[in-house]
Amino acid sequence: MLLNHFNPAQKRIALREALKSGRLLQFPGAISPLTAMEITRQGFDGIYVSGSVLSNDLGYPDIGLTTLSEIAQRGRQIARVTPLPSIIDADTGFGEPLNTARTIQELIESGIAGCHLEDQVQPKRCGHLDGKSLVSVSEMVKKIKAADLARKIDPHFVIIARTDARATEGLEGAIERAKAYVDAGADVIFPEALGNEREFEAFRKALSVPLLANMTEFGKSPLLSYRELQQLGYNIVIYPVTLLRLSMGVIRRGLMEIKSKGHQRDLVSQMQTRQELYELTSYETYNQWDQSIFNFTVTTTKKEE
Repeated sequence: MLLNHFNPAQKRIALREALKSGRLLQFPGAISPLTAMEITRQGFDGIYVSGSVLSNDLGYPDIGLTTLSEIAQRGRQIARVTPLPSIIDADTGFGEPLNTARTIQELIESGIAGCHLEDQVQPKRCGHLDGKSLVSVSEMVKKIKAADLARKIDPHFVIIARTDARATEGLEGAIERAKAYVDAGADVIFPEALGNEREFEAFRKALSVPLLANMTEFGKSPLLSYRELQQLGYNIVIYPVTLLRLSMGVIRRGLMEIKSKGHQRDLVSQMQTRQELYELTSYETYNQWDQSIFNFTVTTTKKEE
């Protein structure tokens, strides 16, 4: 963002301090830089960058088809427009431990505050689908250790270990994996696709590190409220695909109305206004800044003429 001066290192420090506060941090998933700016405007704690959203936005299913360069580019685009810390979905680390190490350093250089790595076999699938396969505990531990070593360029970068083991190894198996991931260097644990409130509670009782809850719609987990998650002792909640689902629903209905009526007049009241867009993107500020810089006239000499 041309007029922003957000220091990525300071955002990582801020995220770590916020995780110590004991309150639940809300991280809605941004579809784009513009939506990240609106998330910031609404007073949330941080920005989440979903791998599923990026895959879907590119027209792919969420099965690990995106690349590190695509993820890092989208993360940079989003992180640069907000003073809030951004957490990004790094899938399986895009390869073996050495690839995972490079992933971490690329994300740090892109201005991201933290990422989560998952223990699925590549190609992965959505965490709320059946039939997932996991790597061994030892293999995931190697990736987390590689990530921990790679973040030495900024030790405040937050490593979140996601386990998808609930569906294949049961609750106790998922908890045992999580403990091994903490020992390997993970700062936060992300238990994916828990089935009910009791399972969220069991993870909290078993682990002392910060926990992340995924409140995605149409999945295996109940949509717990902020208050419920706060009482359960969770530290971060993400709403990864909510804005994409909302926007696609509105887009679909809007297109159907234009097709059936031949105009969009009845939709205007539902739209963001031109003025609201200008305010969000600081249109006037950019104009003032431009005029303050380009405040001279160019003269020509006779020789140039």
